[in-house]
Amino acid sequence: MLRAVLALSLTLPLLFAAPLWAGEPRELAWSEMLPADAPEAAPPAALHDLSKLADVLSSESGPAASQQSAAAPVVKALHGQLVKLPGYIVPLNSSEEGRVTEFLLVPYYGACIHVPPPPPNQIVHVKTELGVLMDNLYQPFWIEGPLQVESISSDIAEAGYQMEASKVYPYESPEN
Repeated sequence: MLRAVLALSLTLPLLFAAPLWAGEPRELAWSEMLPADAPEAAPPAALHDLSKLADVLSSESGPAASQQSAAAPVVKALHGQLVKLPGYIVPLNSSEEGRVTEFLLVPYYGACIHVPPPPPNQIVHVKTELGVLMDNLYQPFWIEGPLQVESISSDIAEAGYQMEASKVYPYESPEN
């Protein structure tokens, strides 16, 4: 009997502490979403000549560029993990109040609009009830929530991952 009480008194605090410990999202890097044996995606063409920025921005109304490696493999071990991932928002759907509630999260600015979309293993399809104001879309954001390894298609690109984001907030680098 004493053994059972001792065992219970030692395990009970662990049961209550587990949700606190498990609730902290893992900070995920985009490179971790690529399987070890996957070929690296070609980086986007850098825009060094800012005098051409107007030409790039005017191309937003043109047809979408072809996606890189539409059959890119994903990391299945990430399924269901609570993660925190930085990136840029490409809007898909917005509320009547002008908040983006469905979007693609991509690793670099202009992906899917200014340059060809990255491969699906570098795109997360996100839905959030919170929404993000349209005026803030030119800055990077953190998203947090359980990551799902499921592909989904939109008019803009194929995404290899999905998330119902519990948090969406402006990115601040760890140095700040």
